[in-house]
Amino acid sequence: MQADGPRACRFGRRWYLNNESWHPSVPPFGEMKCILCWCVSGETHCQRQECPPAACASPARRDNPCCAKCRAPDAPPDPREKVHDARAEAWSH
Repeated sequence: MQADGPRACRFGRRWYLNNESWHPSVPPFGEMKCILCWCVSGETHCQRQECPPAACASPARRDNPCCAKCRAPDAPPDPREKVHDARAEAWSH
């Protein structure tokens, strides 16, 4: 028996319609804003946001938590940067 239309995708405990996109939720970290998933005919595809390389020694993630940018020389370090790095590391393993 063949389906009448494009199939939905199951990701975790949720179902997504064909061509629907979402940011996956990964326990215990929550929603991964730097990853985008989408459903194509019953198959889930996910991709991390691509970022241009930062041209400095210690980039910051202040404006965009997914991509590092060079901060002003007089700007103090942002304590949130370590949290984002830990989330990215956990997802990649």
